[in-house]
Amino acid sequence: MGLDVPDDAAVYRINDETALVQTVDFFTPVVDDPYQWGAIAVANAISDIYAMGATPLTGLNLVGWPKDLDMDLLARVLEGGADKAEEAGCAVVGGHTVDDPEPKFGMSVTGVVHPDKIVKLSTAKPGMSIILTKPLGMGIIATACKAQRIDKALLKRGTTLMATLNKAGAQAMVEVGAAACTDVTGFGLLGHLRGMLNASGCSANLVADHVPILDGVGGLAKEGLVPGGTQRNRDYFGPFVEFDSDIDPMVQVILFDAQTSGGLLIVVERSKQDAMVKALRKFGTPAASVIGRVVAGPAGTIKVAGRY
Repeated sequence: MGLDVPDDAAVYRINDETALVQTVDFFTPVVDDPYQWGAIAVANAISDIYAMGATPLTGLNLVGWPKDLDMDLLARVLEGGADKAEEAGCAVVGGHTVDDPEPKFGMSVTGVVHPDKIVKLSTAKPGMSIILTKPLGMGIIATACKAQRIDKALLKRGTTLMATLNKAGAQAMVEVGAAACTDVTGFGLLGHLRGMLNASGCSANLVADHVPILDGVGGLAKEGLVPGGTQRNRDYFGPFVEFDSDIDPMVQVILFDAQTSGGLLIVVERSKQDAMVKALRKFGTPAASVIGRVVAGPAGTIKVAGRY
C-alpha cells in the first residue's frame, strides 16, 4: 500500500492470490465492566481489517497492567477479548504484557484479502453515496460512564454497539462491491470522512437528519459530557466543515464525537446504493443509513445540511 496515502491497515502482497492485512489498536478502559472492555477493545482492533474488505485470521493480545491491580480483573478482560475474537473467527495466538501504572488492552490483528479486492479509503469519486453502519455517540457515552452520570439502559445500548463487530458491514461490501471504506473511531465521523475525501481529492455533502445518533446522547452532550477528543476534533477539522445555520449545535458536536469502535463509512456507486443498504440490513448492521454524497470540490471539505 505504501505510506503516501495512509489507510486503515497495512497491506503486504504475498502472491497473486493473497495479501496480508495488519493493524494494531489498544486503549485504556472505556467502561467499568472488564469483560465488556475486553470485547470492545478487540472489536475495535479488528475493525480496521473489516474496513479493508479483509478477513481476520490471528490476533496477539497487548496488555499494560498495574502489578498491584487484581489479576482476576485481567482474566475477565482477556476472556472478553477472546470471546469477541472467536466470534470474528480470529484465533488469539499469543501476546505480550508489561507492568503499567494505567491498564491498557488491545490487539494486533492479521487478516487476508485478495490483492484485487482490497477496499481502500482513497478511491471515492463524485456522485457516489455515503453510508454509515452504526449510530454516533459512543465517545459521549464513554465519558458519561466515567463521570457516573449515565442511565443504565443507555449505557447498555452503547456498550452493546461498541462491542458489535463490523463483520456484517464487511460481508455486505464483499457481496455488493464497495468503492471505498474507512471505519469511524477517534477522529469522529467528520474527521474520518475528511481523511477519506482528502485522499480521494473530493468533497462531500451530508444531511444531518440522515445521520443515525443513539437516542439520549444529545442530552448528555447538553450536560457537557463531551470527551476531550471530540473537542479537539472540532478544533482541528472544523475549518473544513460548513454547517447550515439551522443545525442544532449539539448535533454538530456529535458529528465530531470521538467514537470508540464505531461503524463503517462505506462509499458505493449510486447505482449500487439500494443493493448495499439491502445487504447491510440482511447481514444485520446496527444502521444502514445513506447520509450523503461525494461531490466534486476542494479536497477534504464537507458541507452539512439539516435535510434534503
